[in-house]
Amino acid sequence: MAHKDFVKRGQVPKKKPQSKNAPAQVKLPWIRIVVTVLLVVGFVYFLWSISRTDVEISVPEAVESATPATEQATSTDDIEPLPDMPIERYSYPEELKHGNVEIDRKEQQKSERPYLMQCGSFRKQTQADEMRAKLAMQGLESQVRRSEGKNGLWYRVVLGPYDYKRDAEADRHIIQKVGIGSCQIWYWDL
Repeated sequence: MAHKDFVKRGQVPKKKPQSKNAPAQVKLPWIRIVVTVLLVVGFVYFLWSISRTDVEISVPEAVESATPATEQATSTDDIEPLPDMPIERYSYPEELKHGNVEIDRKEQQKSERPYLMQCGSFRKQTQADEMRAKLAMQGLESQVRRSEGKNGLWYRVVLGPYDYKRDAEADRHIIQKVGIGSCQIWYWDL
């Protein structure tokens, strides 16, 4: 009997079946309906407000009071003349028209040892020749030098010799514009 009591206790009471003639109760989502109606009304009002053609555009008073020059009754004594054009103090516009702009450069002393610029060091000579070809496309003359050291055989791509470091820097900027950023400038003995 304890077994039957346990089973009965766990059962849910059965609902009474609805008759076919009774209307089914449908719960309406009132909040959704109200929000939807408000959105539709707001959208219609927005469209109505932007489509009105009788909207007056505010015009500044200065534009409203302006009349053609023939209708104005002002005398020429009231008008002040324009000031003279200022005198230009700089000469660069004239220099630019002629295409000659001179820059004062500090004189550099010639270096005791020449500068060389190394743009790459490769194990294979074909890679060094490719780098040399890229530099030649930029109008720069380079050399491939073979060097043997404790790390083995290397092919170095060098430019120069340069008497002034400024000249080497100018060439390095040209090389950097094509995406080669590995060039180093050193004192080297030839």
